[in-house]
Formats: sequence, structure tokens, C-alpha cells
Amino acid sequence: MEHQSVQLFTRFKLTQARYKSKIDWLFHQFPAFQKQGGIAYKPGLSHTKKLLNHFNLDITKLKAVHIAGTNGKGSTCSFLSSLLTEANHKVGLFTSPHIFDFRERIRIDGAMITQTEVLDYIEDVQALKLDFKPSFFEITFVLAVKHFLDQGCDYCIFETGMGGRLDATNVLQPVATAITNISRDHTEFLGNTPEAISKEKAGIIKANTPLFIGKKEAHSFPIFESKSKKKDAILHVNQNQYPFEGLPKYQKENFNLALDLFDFLSKRKSHPDNVEKALQHLEQNTGYGLRLECVAESPKLYLDVSHNDVGIQKSIEYAKNQTKGKLYIIFGGAKDKVYSDRTLEVLDNTQSSLCLFSNPRSKSKEDWENVIRLLENEIPVFSNLREATAQIKSKLSEEDTLLITGSFFLISDYKPSFW
Repeated sequence: MEHQSVQLFTRFKLTQARYKSKIDWLFHQFPAFQKQGGIAYKPGLSHTKKLLNHFNLDITKLKAVHIAGTNGKGSTCSFLSSLLTEANHKVGLFTSPHIFDFRERIRIDGAMITQTEVLDYIEDVQALKLDFKPSFFEITFVLAVKHFLDQGCDYCIFETGMGGRLDATNVLQPVATAITNISRDHTEFLGNTPEAISKEKAGIIKANTPLFIGKKEAHSFPIFESKSKKKDAILHVNQNQYPFEGLPKYQKENFNLALDLFDFLSKRKSHPDNVEKALQHLEQNTGYGLRLECVAESPKLYLDVSHNDVGIQKSIEYAKNQTKGKLYIIFGGAKDKVYSDRTLEVLDNTQSSLCLFSNPRSKSKEDWENVIRLLENEIPVFSNLREATAQIKSKLSEEDTLLITGSFFLISDYKPSFW
């Protein structure tokens, strides 16, 4: 019995080592936006189509929902997935980026793809004689398609990686598309104005396929309306106003959009029991978490992955409204991020600290010092999240709140032992 336990443990350790080796190869062999930023961006659909053909994958067999937007697209994907799971459907969910484990990107009813499936697939990719170099995202997307087809999913919910028109996911032939909201992000690829970005996002609109949007925005609605007419795609503007408890205002908008999609897919109005269960079992059904999640009380600790101006400002506003005492912020950012005057003003007028993270895309101390020169107040810069959390926690009263925000990468450095 003891010998068998040793064998199992040894086999487990070998699998873990092999898995880590293959994931490292995946990150380093091909560009990955999560590690390298803009140089990893490969717009266009030809590589994705070729890779799908190499694996003989028929994308038309997926009953897919394709969701784009600047903020809220990942939340909307997760909300819709949970609603469908609670309605007894088998649901594939593809989102990005991951926080702790690559497999978070690909789930069915909340269960991550297995290490064995990832290992086998990467080895198959390594064995292919390709005349092109697919990107990390293209490889990962095709793995999701393969997994969902192999497992016979009823519905598959896909979040775009960046933009829409030239995103790898845009090879999908979905039964519905959705766009959450539009603001400035990834401007070096998608354009410098909300209108230009809207045109890129509108690229996911398909012929005779309904488009769902959360609300009419002056800079984006005329573009979506025009493109929908050209494509004979019926445009639905969200009308749901479900009375939620405990969700931030902006998340209510995302959930109501998900409800619109669910009602269309199921051809019936959502039952209140199904809605409540979808929210109650959200993490179990989708793995969704760490998007403005309160993980401790007295004092409160919020972990949040907002990483552009609009999302960051909304998270700070929400956290301020939830605290009885002072709000403290630990803020991290990627090297290529430029923040608006409004975001800098909010940080300048809050008990804020800046923090580096372990991912190579982190702003350096010198980068942050250049930002600080634009502010009125001196803001400390910490070299790692453990140090920042320890120092700030020592200052907090039971009525205070600490918000850690600004980047997926900063949150991925957090460990419960820090608190």
C-alpha cells in the first residue's frame, strides 16, 4: 500500500513537471500578450483557420455565443454560462486572461480542462509541420474549440481576446453576438477614439445573427445599428431591469445583458429561481471571481482585476461607497498602460500605493516615478505585493478598506497568507 502511494505521488510530480514544461513552451515558443504585450498581437484570421484545419475541427458544429466589449465582456460571458448551466445545459466557456492556471481559460460547467488534455494538445501542436507561427492566443482558442467539440457541449460562450474584427475568435459562426460597452483601451491596435474602437468591435456582427447590446452609447450605437442593418442582423438593446441585491451597478448592466441572451437562447423568460441560482453558483459554474471580490471583512479587502480607466474608476467608486472608514489602494499596472487624468486624480486623492508585480510586463519603479511626477502628492512604490499588503494592513482600522486593483497580473501575485 505504501509502495503504491509512493508510485502515485511520483507519477503526480512527473505530470506536474511535464505540464509546467509544456506551458512554459507555449508561453515562450509563441508570442503571448499576457507575457509580452503588444508585440504578441497578431491580427487576422488565416492562422486560426489553418490550425483548425490541421485538427479537422468543424467550427459550424458549435452552438456559440460571441461576446466583445471593452469592459464587462468576461463577466457577461460568465453570467450567461452560469444561467445556461442552471438550466441543465452543458456549457463551454472560453475567457482570458487566466490568473493562476492556464486552464482557467477553458471550462465546461466550471470544470477546467484537464492537464492531460492540455499536454496532449501541445504535443500535437509541437509535432505539426507548420509553414506559419500561430500566436499563443490562436493556439489556445483552437484548443478550446477542440475541447468543446470533443465533450459535446450544448452551448459555447466565447470572449474575444482584443477588438473583434481581426480577433482569432472571429472565425466563429455564432447563434448570437453581444457587445458590452466601448471605451478607450488597446488604442495602439484598435484606434484612438471610441468610434474607431466601436468599428473594430462591430466586426463580430454576423449576417442574419442577432446582436445584443447593453445600452445605447452615443459614440457606438450608430455604428452598431448601421452594421446590423447591412448584415440583416436584428439589434436588441437590453430592456431587462432585474432587481439584484449585492451586485455593483455596472455588473447589473452586464447581468441584464446576459439575461437578454439567455431569454433568446432558451426562447423563454428567465425564471427568478434560475437567476438566483445562477448568481449563487456563479463561481462553481464558471470559476468567475476576483473581479471586485471582497475576500475579507473587518477590515475589508477587495481584489479586483480592472485594468483600464473606466473599470478602475468604477471599482474605486464602488469600494468607496462600501467602506465606513478610509479607503486604501494598492495599484499595479502593465508597462504599456497610459492612464487618464481622471484616474491619476482619483489615485492622487486616495490613500494609494503603487506596486510592481512579478510578470515581466510590470511597470518598473522608474516607470512609476515618471507617473508620480504628474501628481501633487508623493505616493510610495512597493517592489512586491507581499510587502505592500503587510505595510498597509498594519495601518488599517476595522472600518477601513483595502482595494488591490489595476491588473490581472497584480492579483495573480496575491496569496491568502498575505492577509
